[in-house]
Amino acid sequence: MKKLIVSCFVLGAFFNANAQNYWKKNAGKTAKVIFTQAKTNEKMVDKGAVKFEKMDQPKETDACVFVDPDFKYQKLIGIGGAITDAAAETLYKLPKNKQKEIIEAYYGKNGLGYTVVRTNMNSCDFSSDSYTYISENDTSLKSFNVAHDEKYKIPMIKEAQKAIGNNFTFYFSPWSPPAWMKSNKSLLKGGRLENQYYQTWAEYYVKFIKEYEKRGINVWGLTVQNEPMATQTWESCIYTAEEEGGFLKNNLGPTLWKNGFKDKKVMIWDHNRDLMYQRATTTLSDPETSKYTSGIAYHWYETWNNKTQLFDNLSETQRAFPDKFLAFTEGSKEQFDFSKIYDVSIGELYGRNMINDFNKGTALWTDWNVLLDETGGPNHVGNFCFAPIIADTKTGEVHYTYEYYYVGHVSKFVKPNAQRIGSSSNRAALTSTTFMNENGQLVTVIMNDSDNDIDTHLWIEGMAAKLSAPAHSIQTVIL
Repeated sequence: MKKLIVSCFVLGAFFNANAQNYWKKNAGKTAKVIFTQAKTNEKMVDKGAVKFEKMDQPKETDACVFVDPDFKYQKLIGIGGAITDAAAETLYKLPKNKQKEIIEAYYGKNGLGYTVVRTNMNSCDFSSDSYTYISENDTSLKSFNVAHDEKYKIPMIKEAQKAIGNNFTFYFSPWSPPAWMKSNKSLLKGGRLENQYYQTWAEYYVKFIKEYEKRGINVWGLTVQNEPMATQTWESCIYTAEEEGGFLKNNLGPTLWKNGFKDKKVMIWDHNRDLMYQRATTTLSDPETSKYTSGIAYHWYETWNNKTQLFDNLSETQRAFPDKFLAFTEGSKEQFDFSKIYDVSIGELYGRNMINDFNKGTALWTDWNVLLDETGGPNHVGNFCFAPIIADTKTGEVHYTYEYYYVGHVSKFVKPNAQRIGSSSNRAALTSTTFMNENGQLVTVIMNDSDNDIDTHLWIEGMAAKLSAPAHSIQTVIL
């Protein structure tokens, strides 16, 4: 018991010393506030500075967001979005000055700070047509050719890469193997990869990596299969947890390593939060499969229109596999309606998901299409969606939605390798997360998606700054 008391005393002294050291370095400093709110239509407006002053034990009547820099969690790999066929095709239908504007808006020094790009290997729903990179029944893959991607997709990816620089993080996902490799002989509507083509399909990934890297696009990682439990009207392929694990263990993993791609980050699942714990615990129960796996990827479509998404499944999965990173790889507001592109609720959908995902352990966050046209496409099966930027290809006009700004409140200020630190709120309407950048800068994001204005405090180890959190607003506080 004496040892426990001494240990607690020493631990308390350690944290107290850290707090004193933090404020010794930051005493008298003010924090910068960047603000977006629906009522005034302000978007990422610099609201100037707020000052931290001494505030001891907060009362229950004090609305607060609490931050403690002593508690550190996952490091951020990066934030970004997908450059699909649809995004790239839309970009190159626009005038040159608008193309440059959009690249700068996401990847430029004054843009959102995107560093992550995802793309599709073979076609997906957000392609104008269905395609693969090989001829029918070419089991040798001698006909493999990515010429299809060189028209729109590869040029846009290279523009993003050029603007991002050293932090460029690129990964890909397949929606379906070639039709002749599948049980239903179709790219569409599910089906399974036939056993005799497991190895051929594994070698297909290697071909794709080599062709992209030959063009100067370094591949950071890949997911095994996009949405492996969804039989869609578009490109799709079904794997059980055991089938995905077997393919990774016996074919894809060894083939990547044999070809010198041991460094590529392989992510399993790549589907919704609802089944991710079951998938991870089943697929990764085999140590041989686990050794080829770097991360567990997921989407949000299980309950995207509900404020009670299954975020706890993230933390449970992270606790079970602390050596694997969590990666949000896709989400969007579906059922596109051009008249709703300026609706703040779409931005709040993004804010709510991003903040909660990070607080539950997510290290990589990737939106779906970075750009779509005035129809929410192009899309060869009519599955039209919203995107942060909508471009009218008929008029050349570019529309920045609340999605763009809500994502930007995190991505613009939280840099790759930033570490999430301890943070909580005492009001259900206030959702928040905090990161510490590598330079010691603290970045706290606070969202109020309620109909009520809230006066609050950002409280950090006995010091607090007064803030206003109006209804339907988001703000980033940088200290």
